[in-house]
Amino acid sequence: MKRIKCSQILVVLALMAMSACRDVNKKAIISETAGTNMQTPMESTLQQTNFDTIIDGRAVKLYWLENKDLKMAITNYGGRIVALLTPDQDGNYVDVSIGYSSIKDYVDSDETYFGATIGRVGNRIAKGKFSLDGTEYSVVPNNNENALHGGENGFQDKVWDAEQPDTKTLILRYTSPDMEEGFPGNLTVKVTYSLTDNRAVRMEYEATTDKATVVNLTNHTYFNLNGEGSGSILNHSLQLYADQFTPVDQGLIPTGELKNVKGTPFDFKDFNTIGSRIDEEDRQLAFGGGYDHNFVLNGTKSNGMNHAATVVGDLSGIVMDVYTQEPGIQFYCGNFMASENTLKSGAKDDYRTAFCLETQHFPDSPNQQDFPSITLRPGEVYHTASEYKFSFR
Repeated sequence: MKRIKCSQILVVLALMAMSACRDVNKKAIISETAGTNMQTPMESTLQQTNFDTIIDGRAVKLYWLENKDLKMAITNYGGRIVALLTPDQDGNYVDVSIGYSSIKDYVDSDETYFGATIGRVGNRIAKGKFSLDGTEYSVVPNNNENALHGGENGFQDKVWDAEQPDTKTLILRYTSPDMEEGFPGNLTVKVTYSLTDNRAVRMEYEATTDKATVVNLTNHTYFNLNGEGSGSILNHSLQLYADQFTPVDQGLIPTGELKNVKGTPFDFKDFNTIGSRIDEEDRQLAFGGGYDHNFVLNGTKSNGMNHAATVVGDLSGIVMDVYTQEPGIQFYCGNFMASENTLKSGAKDDYRTAFCLETQHFPDSPNQQDFPSITLRPGEVYHTASEYKFSFR
């Protein structure tokens, strides 16, 4: 039997102690990072190299924001939310936003609005025409005969200047030149995305102009609270704090009427599933192919903002509350999604697998005298804020 020297025993014991120490330290590090720094599968899917590029001579990047509750990826191409992760009822992170895994997909796709900052004017302008101070302006029609979301190359196609002052905030800036897409005035825009301490994504918009113009900024994130690629959103429960909506014609342009939701499939004053009445015979549902309408908020307040909507994911238990300083909200339930695009999860953007809740002034406001005005003049500051707040049941 081979004899082991005392010095050898001491070396073995020292090595064992060092290994144990490393294990303890490793566990401590994992414990400390479990809340916000552990990488989720979606984070590993979004590779920085797939977003680092040059468009129109300007640098494009992917930015991550996070706090103890939320994680969000934003690209300055289109000022868009690429991923938004929040815990579900079991404490697992779920990516509740729809998006692509590369800038190339955003540029090449026919669906360019996923997660984007929308401007100058969100929603539709009838025939792309409006008058302001006696001058008629024409915006490039890009939705049949109407202009949608700022025209053919709206803010979703622009590279924004980006500044990230801290891990919870991203500031985006863009100057839209006079007559871009047919809109008058040099419009200087600032959008601040931030994660709040009460589980909310806050979007704050500011703009100034050197000539009278029209402005209606919003965000166009598509949501599925069960997670991207998890299937239909028709069993999500929805409550809208709205007593009226704005009926539309066949081109989805408001008629100018404010119609009471009572007794119609548009009554979400109490919780209903999105799909519970979507197939009813209703002229407005037929025009939109389902819900694609502006709702008039009734002024229910929370922390000084209009409480616009509450949505609950039927499988995840994730709850999203929408708050805004805007008078309306566009509810769209994915009626035109057609399985033509591959999402970052690998799933297709199948029919009605996501919904949008776009805080806004009303569609076609420049042509509707009775709607709240979206005119901005020199010396004035356009300022509005909206929040998507998350919890779980």
